Amino acid sequence: QLQLVESGGGLVQPGGSLRLSCAASGFTLDYYAIGWFRQAPGKEREGVSCISSSGGFTNYADSVKGRFTISRDNAKNTVYLQMNSLKHEDTAVYYCAAGYSDYVWPLEYDYWGQGTQVTVSS
Repeated sequence: QLQLVESGGGLVQPGGSLRLSCAASGFTLDYYAIGWFRQAPGKEREGVSCISSSGGFTNYADSVKGRFTISRDNAKNTVYLQMNSLKHEDTAVYYCAAGYSDYVWPLEYDYWGQGTQVTVSS
């Protein structure tokens, strides 16, 4: 079965950290750019960060620059999103998606994960 599976979400206090993982099964991520998206209740889905297939290009939403870091380990077929200095407004369901592209933010995504909940609350 071809799928992406996110993990690492949870409840964290403001200022805390979490690391999300996006693991692929049934296919290799080597040729895919991976985007992390999030959707909060009542809000539209937004792109958080993206990494190119080689890992040479990354991009971040202004709201997370300097706090989040995206990385990939193609040997483990996994992409990570390290989230530091978390804020209440980072609360959302986080999704990863794979698009066949050498660059960031491909126009189309072939695979989506099921999402993992991140809740920032004291």
